[in-house]
Amino acid sequence: MDEILADAGIRTVLTGIRIPRMNAVMKRWVQSCRRELLDRCLVRNERQLRHALREYERFYNRHRAHQALDQAAPLRAVPAPITDPTRIAELNIRRRDRLGGVLHEYSHAA
Repeated sequence: MDEILADAGIRTVLTGIRIPRMNAVMKRWVQSCRRELLDRCLVRNERQLRHALREYERFYNRHRAHQALDQAAPLRAVPAPITDPTRIAELNIRRRDRLGGVLHEYSHAA
């Protein structure tokens, strides 16, 4: 099996024997990917699937809020809270659509 994966350009990573949660973490990622991406779009070929998975990976790691990280993304810290009432009343939120509107990123406009 390792040779078949290597021919396809996939590197096999063995998990440690003392890491019982590794499988659970990957199952959670696959479940999120299926629910948030693959259940919402029609994939026609492998090239389109790879592109969609790359975009979802970027979205998941750089933008999507994670409850376990106090609503931060793995590669982005939580922004400082806005406590000034005048700034809250004048918030300008921008939405960026990814993958034709399947994924949405929201940010404060400068």
